[in-house]
Amino acid sequence: MTIALDPSDAAPAPATDPAAEQEEGFWVPRGAEPREAPAGPADPAGEEATTEEEATADPVVVRDARDFGVYARTGGWTFALKVARSVRPGGQPAEGSAARKVSARAFAALAGCSAERVMRYYKAWDMAADDGLVPQFEVLEPGADIELPDADVWLSYYASRSSASSVRGQAISAAAEAEGIRPTKALEVAENPTALRAAILADPGTAEAARGALLDRMKEDPALQTEMARAIARTDGDGLKKAVASEAKAADRIGYVRQIVENGQVKTPAGQTVEAPPEVRAEAERHLSLIDELDDSEEAGEWAGEAYKAVKGLVAKAVEEDPALRVQERRTRFYNSLQKATKVFEELTLDEVLEEEIYEEDMLQRLEALQEAIGSCITALRKAAPTAS
Repeated sequence: MTIALDPSDAAPAPATDPAAEQEEGFWVPRGAEPREAPAGPADPAGEEATTEEEATADPVVVRDARDFGVYARTGGWTFALKVARSVRPGGQPAEGSAARKVSARAFAALAGCSAERVMRYYKAWDMAADDGLVPQFEVLEPGADIELPDADVWLSYYASRSSASSVRGQAISAAAEAEGIRPTKALEVAENPTALRAAILADPGTAEAARGALLDRMKEDPALQTEMARAIARTDGDGLKKAVASEAKAADRIGYVRQIVENGQVKTPAGQTVEAPPEVRAEAERHLSLIDELDDSEEAGEWAGEAYKAVKGLVAKAVEEDPALRVQERRTRFYNSLQKATKVFEELTLDEVLEEEIYEEDMLQRLEALQEAIGSCITALRKAAPTAS
């Protein structure tokens, strides 16, 4: 789209800024409104052909419509061109055609906006020029006409918010581009957390998107994981805590089944890790495929319970049917019980018995019964010991 500027054809009053809807406070100096060749073809005599609408409409309305058409096709490039061909930031030499250009501050004063906003347009053009999309500033003179890129490309270069230049803003912009959305949208949300909160509270879809984003972030943010766990633990009422415990239990059971499928190993009731028998692995695969096919909205707890119960039953059966494995399982179970009993007894603080008046007759009776049980256990193990050759 080519923009032709004719300073002698300035209107008595500034035309309505087509970009006002996007950038409030940005005006164009009088006598510098963009004009475009009429949409209709010229007749052989060189006179413009007009449509029926143009012939009957007010000329001012026709001009506004044409200006709007320019902006609809080129977007912010329309005004970036004005900045690119008219602005020479401070510090740059005023030589050749650049002598006609003005500083960003002077241009902003003429436009009735801030110099910061002018420079955002300037930087957008500069980045596009580095990509070869538009000419460099040096080849542009005031009033120059060029073919402008499509409007859709504009937002890839322009940052309408000052926060976009900060480290935080750059991170948000990069994440937005990775998600395939406009950085300006993400920056707007980040600058108004209250609006985000209101949307989450009112709209289930927004809440679901926020939940997914938090879960993704927690994978790389241990501090956020801790904060979320602490927030849940401090939540009033048991409903949320029970729900978390239930989901954690279901996740553990699914993990048990998935371990069998992916690693081919199974943990016995006594805690041994052994190779999973073929029938156990096949049953685990069947249940896991059903669980993986569930929608996010479906509860997995019941399915996880059924899978866990079925696989555990097959594991117990496999252990009992294998003599060597059965002996090892019982040996492991005995050792586990012995270690627990030893640990509990070691934790008894006998010094306090002598220093404090905590003695109860029942304590002594229980210890004497325990002593008899230990003696019986020792006798049974001695009898079971293999005879020395």
